[in-house]
Amino acid sequence: MHDIRAIRDNPAAFDAAMARRGLPPQSPAILALDEARRTCISAAESAQAERNAASKDVGRAKASGDEAEFERLRALVSEKKDEIARLEEDAKAKDAGLKELLEALPNIPHDDVPDGTDEADNVEIHRWGTPKDFAFAPKEHYDLAATQDGMDFETAAKLSGSRFVMLSGGVARLHRALAQFMLDIHTVENGLTEVNPPVLVLSETMYGTGQLPKFGEDSYQTREGWWLIPTSEVPLTNIVAGHIVEESYLPRRYTAHSLCFRSEAGSAGRDTAGMLRQHQFEKVEMVSITHPDHSRAELDRMTECAQGILEKLGLAYRTVVLCTGDMGAGARRTHDIEVWLPGQNTYREISSCSVCGDFQARRMNARFRPTGGGKPEFVHTLNGSGVAVGRCLIAVLENGQQEDGSVDLPEALHPYLGGKTRLAEDGTLV
Repeated sequence: MHDIRAIRDNPAAFDAAMARRGLPPQSPAILALDEARRTCISAAESAQAERNAASKDVGRAKASGDEAEFERLRALVSEKKDEIARLEEDAKAKDAGLKELLEALPNIPHDDVPDGTDEADNVEIHRWGTPKDFAFAPKEHYDLAATQDGMDFETAAKLSGSRFVMLSGGVARLHRALAQFMLDIHTVENGLTEVNPPVLVLSETMYGTGQLPKFGEDSYQTREGWWLIPTSEVPLTNIVAGHIVEESYLPRRYTAHSLCFRSEAGSAGRDTAGMLRQHQFEKVEMVSITHPDHSRAELDRMTECAQGILEKLGLAYRTVVLCTGDMGAGARRTHDIEVWLPGQNTYREISSCSVCGDFQARRMNARFRPTGGGKPEFVHTLNGSGVAVGRCLIAVLENGQQEDGSVDLPEALHPYLGGKTRLAEDGTLV
């Protein structure tokens, strides 16, 4: 959500920011509606003042016996009452229209975000590790001998339809181990607070982080009105919704391992093979609530937390900053971390870390009280994958694959697997 006062103060700067997002000038329509709303409010206040004055004079006219003046004033009071109601209703409608305009617009990009139209214009800012050189043609995760029994797409499709998978045996344990490993690193080494949040949330919760109203088709809603979370960013960020916290409370850093649900609307034909793009998946999420002065540095810290997971697993990756045309609507700057997948012979996204500034905080009315006094200010929010568990499973399987179809597993996971070091070609851990 945007600050209408900032748009009034510098409409040219706002339109320039929207132009970087590929949008035409937005301020003329916004300011015209804002001015009409303010005119209605001012007129209602004037009418109220006239009504109050007439109300006082009614009694005096009655006491003086001036029946004609009494009737005129009484009619004026009634007229002003109706006028006030009409103006207030008009102002309310215009306020709703203004809110609808503002909430549909994307966030203002940071100055250091590269301009561009799509992923081709993203800029690489970091690279770690060297893609493994195989002596054989590496396979994709679902073609490995070690996953044939433990990664069942056919049964999942029978139960739920396309884009679901049923994991079992050694593959399921490896998937669970990855999530536990990530949580331990984030809580013990990175200082994040672990949360086990609900996966069903209210509409106002989805609205607070920007999933509603514009992106409702990307998520699932129950008959009772709850929404299945697309990521635990939604409940974690909304922890501070409607609160004024003390400045000393900041920063707050949360992490959660949760089920996530996405309809994948508009993605027909993309990444349909294997586990890469599913309707139900698991992710370890990171969320930070910070002071405005520290949010940009917090983005770098969060990115390093996600990168550290891949480094401990020995997975080669690169980090790119998304251009204005590829960045999500709620973000001011986004770092995508892409892990090397030898089966596809390319880097694929495994984490996305974004700073949203006060964009979500305004929707949630989440503020902090400055230590030195003064009016409460909006907090800044950030979110990032730390990392996507299913995609990390894919990366571990493909990068550790052997010619016989077995998989050598990263040393960091051995304690989480009871000392097992390999996923044998028959899918058992050995």
